[in-house]
Amino acid sequence: MLPAAGFGTRFLPATKAIPKEVLPLVDRPIIQYAVEEAVASGIEQIIIVISTGRSAIEDHFDSAPTLERWLEDRGDIEMLRQIRRISETGTIAFVHQKEQLGLGHAVLMAKDLVGDEPFAVLLSDDVMLNPGGTPVTQQLIDQYTAHRGSTIALQRVDPSEVSRYGIVQPIHQEGRLVEIRDLVEKPAVGEAPSDLAVLGRYVLSPKIFDLLESTSRGAGGEIQLTDAITALMVEQPVFGYQFDGVRHDAGTRIGWLKANIAMALESDDADEVRAYIRSLDLRD
Repeated sequence: MLPAAGFGTRFLPATKAIPKEVLPLVDRPIIQYAVEEAVASGIEQIIIVISTGRSAIEDHFDSAPTLERWLEDRGDIEMLRQIRRISETGTIAFVHQKEQLGLGHAVLMAKDLVGDEPFAVLLSDDVMLNPGGTPVTQQLIDQYTAHRGSTIALQRVDPSEVSRYGIVQPIHQEGRLVEIRDLVEKPAVGEAPSDLAVLGRYVLSPKIFDLLESTSRGAGGEIQLTDAITALMVEQPVFGYQFDGVRHDAGTRIGWLKANIAMALESDDADEVRAYIRSLDLRD
């Protein structure tokens, strides 16, 4: 499931009329990268939680007969294939979240569709790429299958940045895998239990839904997924996995700009982008 019902306040006024998840990274909306990662990881049903009245995400993944006919008439067959591929991604269900009550509440909205099965949560703000390798979500699924425990994506961060993330306290570590004792949300610098930060990929036991239903609202009146995961650790082992891949933070304006530059430098237009960057006068 992919939460996509927030107001995108960091990107206002651009997100006044459109969800931040459809802002472009080079030539694709942010959310499309997460959907493609899920499909490449073998996931067959995708649930996107959106807010009522903002249909741009639904429109993007729907078919576009008029556009397709126009591309066909022009003979632009390669672009036609790309457009059709979006609407043929797989089974995508949309759930409307009437109130934005936090990530935990967004996950809870998918309970009826998920049922009694393990499931993945992908936060599209974190664009995870592993070209030529195993998709990050697939890496977490493999660890869940091997260890029969909920598994979340981890990455080491500079100690000066721990206050930006949820930070785990490990029980022990074996290679990339960490069993987690506790999870501290945005600890002060110098008080973090480690430098292992939680990023936006989770593969969770369906037990998490029971815990979310009993989780009290926290800061801002929101239901926090972190609180439910911490409660889950009392009943089941929870693991973190230091994934193989590159993460781009598209959840802030500067992060989104950096992600566009980084991904443009890997695109077919990379030479032109490099030439433009070299032409800039970057002196203060």
